[in-house]
Amino acid sequence: MKWRNRDLAQYVKAKEYIDTAMIPLIPFQLVNDQGMETDSFQSEVLSLLSNEMEKELSGRILLTPNYNYIRAANMEMEKDRLNMWVKDIQKQPFKHIFFLAFDSKWKKMEKELDGTLIWLPGVQTGELQSKEMQQMLRDQVSQIGELIRSYW
Repeated sequence: MKWRNRDLAQYVKAKEYIDTAMIPLIPFQLVNDQGMETDSFQSEVLSLLSNEMEKELSGRILLTPNYNYIRAANMEMEKDRLNMWVKDIQKQPFKHIFFLAFDSKWKKMEKELDGTLIWLPGVQTGELQSKEMQQMLRDQVSQIGELIRSYW
C-alpha cells in the first residue's frame, strides 16, 4: 500500500495484516551540478525500486512518503528527525520498519536508527528504461523482498 487516499482507506480496514513500513531516504542538493544529477537519478531509481517493492510485498507493507533531507545536513539531526518519524509510525501496529537508501552516510548511523536500514550501493547514472537497468531493478526487488521476508 502506498501513501495515497485509496490505499490508506484499505489500510485502516486491514491494518492487523500490514505489519511493515518502508521509508525511502532521499537526499537533495542544488549546490553541486554533478551531485545534483546523481542525486536526482538515484531518487528516480529509489522511487522505482520502492514502488516495485510495494507491489512485491502487497498486503504486508505500507510505503510511506519519501524522507527528504539536504545532503549537507547534520546527519545527527537527521537521524533524530527520522527516528521521530518512526515513533509516530509505531503508533500504528507496525512491527517492522525498513529504510531504503543509497547514501552511505546512513550506513554509518545504522545502529542508532529505530528500524532496519537496507543500504544499496549507489547507481550513479544510466538509462532507466534500458534492459540492463530494468533487470538490475528486478534483481534488487527479489533480493530485498527475500531479506524483508526473513524478518517476518
